[in-house]
Amino acid sequence: MVGVRIDNATNAIESWDELFRALAADPRRQIALSLLDAPPGESVSLPEHAVNPDVPVDPAEVRHTLRHKHLPLLADLGFVEWGTDPLVASRGPRFGEVEAVLRSIQNSAPRLPDSLVVGCQRLEAARQGELSD
Repeated sequence: MVGVRIDNATNAIESWDELFRALAADPRRQIALSLLDAPPGESVSLPEHAVNPDVPVDPAEVRHTLRHKHLPLLADLGFVEWGTDPLVASRGPRFGEVEAVLRSIQNSAPRLPDSLVVGCQRLEAARQGELSD
C-alpha cells in the first residue's frame, strides 16, 4: 500500500513538472491557448498562433524556434502533435491536462494579481466577464 502511494505521488510530481515545463515559455502557452479555442480535432496554423498579438516578433525566428525547440518539447510530453507542411499544431493525447489548468487560471482571473492579468488579453477578457468556458 505504501509503495502504491509513493508511486502515485511520484507520478503526480512528474506530471506537474512536465506541465509547468510545457507552459514555461510564451510560444508554448500561446499554442495551448489557441488550441483551447480550436474545435477538438482541428489544428492551428503556426507561427501566427504561437505569438502574443501585442508583441512584435520576427516570424522567421519564431518558426525556427518552434521547429527546433517548442514543438518537439510539447510533442515529447504528449501535449501536442504537429506537422511541418504546413506548420501546424493540434491537441495531443495529454492536452486535457493543459486544458484543465489553463481553464482554471482563466476562471480565476478576477482573483489573480494585476501583474498576471494586465497585458494578457485572454485574462483581461476573463476578468471583465467576456470569456467563459
